[in-house]
Amino acid sequence: MMNGTQNIIKKELTRVFTDKKMIFSLFILPAIMIIGMYSLMGMLATNMIKDIESHIPNVYIQNAPDDFMDMMEQMRFDANINNIDSEEDIAEIKEGILEGTIDLLVVFEEGFRDKIDAYQNVGDPIPEVKTYYNTAEDYSNAARSNFVENVLTSYQQSILSERLGNMEQLQVFYIDKDPTTSIIVDEKKADGKILSMLLPFLINIMLFSGAMSLGVDAITGEKERGTLSSMLVAPIKRSEIVFGKLVSLAILSSISAAVYAISIVVAMPLLMGGFVGDQMDINLSFSPLEILQLFVIMIVLVYLYVAMVALVAVIAKTSKEASTYVMPVYIIVLLGSIMTYMGSGQSKLKYFLIPIYNSAICLQNILMGELTIAQFGLTVGTTALVAAFVTGLITRAFNSEKIMFNA
Repeated sequence: MMNGTQNIIKKELTRVFTDKKMIFSLFILPAIMIIGMYSLMGMLATNMIKDIESHIPNVYIQNAPDDFMDMMEQMRFDANINNIDSEEDIAEIKEGILEGTIDLLVVFEEGFRDKIDAYQNVGDPIPEVKTYYNTAEDYSNAARSNFVENVLTSYQQSILSERLGNMEQLQVFYIDKDPTTSIIVDEKKADGKILSMLLPFLINIMLFSGAMSLGVDAITGEKERGTLSSMLVAPIKRSEIVFGKLVSLAILSSISAAVYAISIVVAMPLLMGGFVGDQMDINLSFSPLEILQLFVIMIVLVYLYVAMVALVAVIAKTSKEASTYVMPVYIIVLLGSIMTYMGSGQSKLKYFLIPIYNSAICLQNILMGELTIAQFGLTVGTTALVAAFVTGLITRAFNSEKIMFNA
């Protein structure tokens, strides 16, 4: 049996690695696309942030108190300030905010400063400052945020200082005056938790995408071209053909997934740099046991995905039909992978009996250094059993003349 399987594996690998177009489309083009796409997204994000930061907002202020305007001059708040009196109609200004030509309208209540100075007892009127802005406009959002944080808050603090004399009267006690001295954290778990929100999903999708792109052509494509028919009448057991096909597809899918993974590792800093600059400092490390566990999970998972795609490809009569049939399977893999975002209850052993989902949880726990032997064993065992069952179905399909010859 081994000779027949080895010949099939050799044939499949040779078919791929001697085809320059296939090598480019499977292993080179995905890397170029991922790195290029992530770089472009990071560059666009950087440009957007710089554009917002460099924009000088148009701000209209109504009924501004004299001391507020004095403070504004001292602060040198970078904005085009337009003062309007209480009689002026602000409908046009609000329309400008809606259209994006004006960024912010600040309206002080009439008699603002008089009401503050007249405050004596609980229940006395407290004046209001209204800020009108457009949440659908980045410039308007940024203008409102900066104005409230840097201007209105400072003005509020200065009035409180006048009223109380000593601002420390409001500070009854401090909560973690220096927060950095009170943090107790497992750095590996903290870094792993950030990555575990995304990597298990990406790894599952990459593995299945590689299996999907290769499996349809290797089985349904060969049925259409007639090359599989000649293989079936050759003096070789059909079970050997099945196993040889699946192993070769698993090897190719693993290489394809590795290309995706390396590309993402290279491209991720380019993407994240556009959003967080140099603040992203994530250190990822694995123990020898975790590396072994990761390797085993990836092996059984890629074989399962190859088997699932191969089963669909065997049943389908044409490549187009196979691509249609494989989409529901792809959606199942998507759902199983994305369910890790739900978080709660994932440590319960029963969840590690659910194919696909259990692998995503395992990858998540490996990243955080929390995977137990029981969780690992259940995941690998369940995945291997399902893969073996699907392999059996494929073998039965290969033994059916009606299915294999599209009778």
